[in-house]
Amino acid sequence: MLTVMLVEDEVFVRESVRKIIDWEALGFTVIGEAGDGEEAFRFIIDRNPDIVISDIIMPRMNGVDLLKKVREHGISSRFIMLSCMSDFEYVRQALEYGASNYILKLSMDVKALRVALEKVGKELNSASGKGALQSEARKPASEPDKSEDLTTDHPEINRILDYIHQHFMEDITLTYMAHYVVMDVKYVSQLFKKKTGQTFVHYLHRIRIEQACRYLETSRMPVHEIGERVGFTNDNYFIKIFRRCCGMTPQSYRKLNTNNRANSIAAE
Repeated sequence: MLTVMLVEDEVFVRESVRKIIDWEALGFTVIGEAGDGEEAFRFIIDRNPDIVISDIIMPRMNGVDLLKKVREHGISSRFIMLSCMSDFEYVRQALEYGASNYILKLSMDVKALRVALEKVGKELNSASGKGALQSEARKPASEPDKSEDLTTDHPEINRILDYIHQHFMEDITLTYMAHYVVMDVKYVSQLFKKKTGQTFVHYLHRIRIEQACRYLETSRMPVHEIGERVGFTNDNYFIKIFRRCCGMTPQSYRKLNTNNRANSIAAE
């Protein structure tokens, strides 16, 4: 069961959220409630719930400040924010700090809340390995070793990194990834560089070229086919990026690797 905390200063709203969802049927259990941000923060530090459903406007500490403080303490609980129409600026800030979703109070119903919970629950189950069998079935041969994957202290950047490692062969853009994590494109670009030390494009290129090297080492596929398999649609561009990353062309890399293997065999 994934654990959920409800944070809302209006008691009747909190009770409504608790009652309209069949939590156990969806794989969740509510482990705590709070009426303001400070009370919620103390509980989160102590219990580290998987998901926090939090109002934005609250006394003592609002939902955005709560999310920010939780992130500063290295806690990766997923946040679903409850907001009013007039809270848009707060919603924007919450999304920038990595909130997973938001729901308008006026239009909140069982379906909207269930969809938001199922989305976050699926992401958490996948990240924790509970979806390992399904992921294994989709994994391409020689996928970059997960043990070498970069991780950060920001859950949404980690989601982007995971997505890149699983879909590097597809047409991935920064704009697409910003939509994927429901954040502003410019903010994602800056945050990605801050958290990884690399630009989004450079990181994507590195992952693709690492995979290309594996294909060059272990297969006889033509260079142009390898380029296509790792996500490059233009042969010349693939060779250009490969040379930039490896200091040589794909053909030279393959030849060097073949010679090294031959020398190793001869030495044995």
